Amino acid sequence: MHPCFTKNAKGATPLHAVTAAHLKPFLARIGKHEAAYLKSAGFKAGAGEMLLVPGASGAVASAVLGLGKGQDILALAQFAESLPPATYVLHDVEEHFGGENAALGWALGTYAFTRYKPSSRVWPKLVLPKGIDGNAVTGIAEGIFLARDLINTPSNDMGPEELAATARDLAKRHGAKFSVTVGDALLKSNFPMIHAVGRASSRAPRLIDFTWGKPNAPKVTLVGKGVCFDSGGLDLKTAAGMLTMKKDMGGAATVLGLAHMIMGAKLNLRLRVLIPAVENSVSANAYRPGDVLTSRKGITVEIGNTDAEGRLVLADAMALADEETPELMIDIATLTGAARAATGMELPPFFTDDEDLASELYAQGLAVADPVWRLPLWRGYESAIGSSIADINNSPDYGLAGAITAALFLNRFVVRAKSWIHLDIPAWVDRPKPGRRKGAEANTARALFSVLSRRYGT
Repeated sequence: MHPCFTKNAKGATPLHAVTAAHLKPFLARIGKHEAAYLKSAGFKAGAGEMLLVPGASGAVASAVLGLGKGQDILALAQFAESLPPATYVLHDVEEHFGGENAALGWALGTYAFTRYKPSSRVWPKLVLPKGIDGNAVTGIAEGIFLARDLINTPSNDMGPEELAATARDLAKRHGAKFSVTVGDALLKSNFPMIHAVGRASSRAPRLIDFTWGKPNAPKVTLVGKGVCFDSGGLDLKTAAGMLTMKKDMGGAATVLGLAHMIMGAKLNLRLRVLIPAVENSVSANAYRPGDVLTSRKGITVEIGNTDAEGRLVLADAMALADEETPELMIDIATLTGAARAATGMELPPFFTDDEDLASELYAQGLAVADPVWRLPLWRGYESAIGSSIADINNSPDYGLAGAITAALFLNRFVVRAKSWIHLDIPAWVDRPKPGRRKGAEANTARALFSVLSRRYGT
C-alpha cells in the first residue's frame, strides 16, 4: 500500500470539502467554531480555495477545501499537495469526491519527479476511507507514476535500451515472459520499418515484447510508440519542435503504466505488450524522403516525410500483434500535432469501429476524470495516404485531418483483430490540476484500465 495511506486514525485532523452550491447547509451542520471562522475569512468554496481552521491552541483543528462547481472528482489531491505533514481523515466530504476518488487523488497529489532534483519533503498521510482497497488504488497510482517518470526522464537517460530495461524489470516483477529483438536482428525477424527508422542512431532500435496471463484467457494486446527522441530525421524539426521530444515515447510509457495496473489487478486476460523502441536520428544511413519501405505485412510505404516515423514503427508492431488475432488491440501514441489542434491537450482523441467499445471508453473516461473524445475513421480520406509508386505514403497528400489520416494509415495493418482502438495522446499536462502537475502524464491509462477492469475483472 502506498506510504501516503494509513489505517490508524488516532489523532488525525478532520478534512472537509464542499461545493459552492452546498456551502450554506455545510456551514449549518459543522461545528460553530469552524463555521464562524470560515464566515469571518470570507470562505466561498471556490474551486481550489483552502483554509486551515485553527483550534484553541493555535494548531490546525481542521482543513476545508472548496470544490467550486464540483467538476473535478480528483480535487482532493490538493490536500496532499498543500497540507503540512500530519495524518488526516475525511470528515464532511461530498460523496462523489470521497471514497476511491479521494484516495486516488491523494496518491496522485504526492507525485514528484526527483531523479535530478531530490526532495526532502514529507507528504501528509490520509486515513484510508472505509471500504476502499488501498492496494488497488496504489496499483493505479504506481502505473501512472511509472509512466510519468519515464516521460519526464530526458532522452540522454531514456533511450531504447533504457526503455527496454524498464519493461524487462516490470515483466519480471509480475512474472511475465519477456523478449527483445535488437538492431540488425530486426531485419532477420522481419521488422524492416522499425529498423529503418532507428538505424541512424548510435543507440540500436529494438522491439520489446512480453506476455502475461493464462494462455486461454481473452487476448488483449497493447502497442505503444517508443520513439525515445524524435529529431524529425532528415526532415529535421525546428529547435522549438524538438524541445519536448523526450515525450515522444509517451505511448510506450502509458502502455507500461497500464500493463502494471492490469497485471497488479490480476485481470482475467492474456496480455501482450509490444513496444517498438527507437531514436529517430540523422546520419549517413538515415532513411530518406522518397524511400520505399516494405513493411512486415508486405504493404509498401513511400516515405513522404521522415518526421512521420511513429506510424511506421507502430505498423510493424501492430502487424505482429494482428497475426495472433487478439480479441482487443489497443495502440497508444503521441502521433500527431493535428490531434492537439483538434481536441487540445486535455481531451485525447481515439479512433475505432467498435461502437460498444467507443461508448464504454467515453463513459469511463468521464467517470474517472481521464476524458477522451472519439474522432471518425472517415474512409473518405483513404485516398490521402495513397502513393503513385507504393501501396501507401506515410505523409498524406492533404493538409487537413492529420489525426484521421494517421489513424487510417495504422488501420491498414489491422485485419484479424476482433476489435482495435487507436489513441493519439499528448502524454503531457499543460494546464495543471490537482494531482496532475505540468509535465508528463499517462493520458487514457486510467480510462482504459476502468474499461478492462469492467470486462475482465475477477
